[in-house]
Amino acid sequence: MTTPRVFSGIQPSGDPHLGNLLGAMRNYVHYQNGHDAVYCIVNMHAITTPQDPEVLRTNTVRMANALMAAGLDPEHCTLFVQSDVPQHAQLGWIMEATVSFGELSRMTQFKDKSDRSEFISSALFTYPALQAADILLYDTNFVPVGDDQRQHLELARDAAQRFNSRYGDDTLVVPEHVIPAVAARVMDLQRPNDKMSKSAEAENGVVYVLEDLKSVEKKFKRAVTDSDNEVAFDPQNKPGVSNLLEILGSVTGKAPGDLAEQYSQYGQLKVDTAEAVVEMLRPIQERFAELSADPGETIGLLAEGADKASAIASVVYERAHRAVGFI
Repeated sequence: MTTPRVFSGIQPSGDPHLGNLLGAMRNYVHYQNGHDAVYCIVNMHAITTPQDPEVLRTNTVRMANALMAAGLDPEHCTLFVQSDVPQHAQLGWIMEATVSFGELSRMTQFKDKSDRSEFISSALFTYPALQAADILLYDTNFVPVGDDQRQHLELARDAAQRFNSRYGDDTLVVPEHVIPAVAARVMDLQRPNDKMSKSAEAENGVVYVLEDLKSVEKKFKRAVTDSDNEVAFDPQNKPGVSNLLEILGSVTGKAPGDLAEQYSQYGQLKVDTAEAVVEMLRPIQERFAELSADPGETIGLLAEGADKASAIASVVYERAHRAVGFI
């Protein structure tokens, strides 16, 4: 029986935040055991918006170290940089010819990002096609993603099904998504109706995996709740309180609704959530410091990962290459 393969990618656009850790990275670690796990630092997606080249290179290595510090083991998964495997770009072009203009126009992330950008590249519009290629290039069975990426995965599924309908039913594997039941979408601590994001207007609402732990405590203690002081899990009417309960539930493995029954005041909930997050982050930060002391080792591990990824990607791309009629 074939071991199921999982694939996911993460952009090196600055240090990961708590939403990245709880919504994606911890799932990466979980699925490297019992699965053929392929994880990609998607630096090609990063340049859909203007980047400083040196900062991008630095952030790529930092992201690799953050992923390994969170628990990824290159001996148990394939960890690599997207641009090191040229088949991503090659299959990306075929996917651009497979998805429609209308489908790309409906991508909500393009609308959000283009509203915040002075320069809107054509790649920002078409990058869901490249994202589909990233996934399909590895005969992926499952994709562990946050809830905000569900739309993009559906596009990848539609693209694979359309491609197979045109060129052969067994050319591309149609993937399934895996979204964690708790903390699938971590919200901003100051604006709990918005997801936690590096582009947030207020830094106090975003908790970074590698930031000073005292700062993490302060952010949770200042988190927005509401005025009635009743602790209840009700995401629609009490988004701030519910966000804290979701985060605490994700860290402790307990149901948010059950946790709500343990509190009568917001203050203690904030303290306990801060403490749980800090204790989760502490060993990650310690391991990150160890890995950062030898960047050459990290770059070498990424090169080995690219070789492993290329061995899979070249076979899948060759199938697609021949299917469309290329010689």
